[in-house]
Amino acid sequence: MRKITTLAILSLIILGQVFAQTKKSDLKQIFPLGEKNDANAQYFIGQSYLAVLTTDNVTSYNVTFEPGCRNNWHIHHKGGQILYCTAGNGWYQEEGKPARALRPGDVVNIPAGVKHWHGAAKDSWFAHIALMVPAEGATHEWLSPVTDEEYNKLK
Repeated sequence: MRKITTLAILSLIILGQVFAQTKKSDLKQIFPLGEKNDANAQYFIGQSYLAVLTTDNVTSYNVTFEPGCRNNWHIHHKGGQILYCTAGNGWYQEEGKPARALRPGDVVNIPAGVKHWHGAAKDSWFAHIALMVPAEGATHEWLSPVTDEEYNKLK
C-alpha cells in the first residue's frame, strides 16, 4: 500500500511539473517569445508577447500569455483563425459554450464569425501559434474584455 501511495504522489509531482508552468523560465517553447505586445495591450487583460512568424500569403504569430492573461472577446470576419497550442495551459471559449482547456498539441479551428476568446490558465504561462486563415476582405473585431467573474469560474 505504501508503495502505491508513494508512486501516486510521485506521479502527481511529475504531472505538476509538466503542466504547471508558473514562471517564464519554466515555459519551454520552440518559437521565440517575442516582444511585449504593447500595440494590442488594450485588447488583453494581463501581459502578452508577440512574435511574428510569417507574413507572406498566410499570417502567423507566436502569442505567449503570462499566467491569467487573456484576450478580449473578438470575432474574425471572413477568414477565421487556427490556434496551434505549443506550451503551457490555456483556455478557449466560444460565446454560449463552455470553456475548453488547452494543452500543447491541441488545435482549435475557429470559423469566421464566431465570437470567442483565448488565453492562459491562472497558474500557467501559455503559448499558441495563431494562424490567420486568408480570405479576401478578412478582418477582426475586438469586443469587450472577459471579466474577472467569467474567468474566475474556470476550473
